[in-house]
Amino acid sequence: MLSIALIGFAGFAALCLAMEKHFSELLKRKPGHGQLRALRVGGWLLLMLSLVLCVQWRGWAHGLVEWFALLMAGVTLWVFGLPYLPRVLLGLAAVSLVLGPLLAVFAG
Repeated sequence: MLSIALIGFAGFAALCLAMEKHFSELLKRKPGHGQLRALRVGGWLLLMLSLVLCVQWRGWAHGLVEWFALLMAGVTLWVFGLPYLPRVLLGLAAVSLVLGPLLAVFAG
């Protein structure tokens, strides 16, 4: 379940960075149109991957409920942490992007 949470967190990080305002504030540079599109697509793909893994491991009934709960926890962390610790959240997103799939491979 930790891998699903980490993959979902990385997905929301990508979607957050897909907004020009957040990209500029967090990375201190102006994004290109292709970068924003790649972040948007990557974010949605990561969220879908976390859904597929959750449903595969727990079934549709429990998997969907757990998936929503994990995503809401990740979003809450982003919403309340972004104004105060933006660089820490960016680092956590990078770690979760690497660690989430690794945990999924070794847990499955």
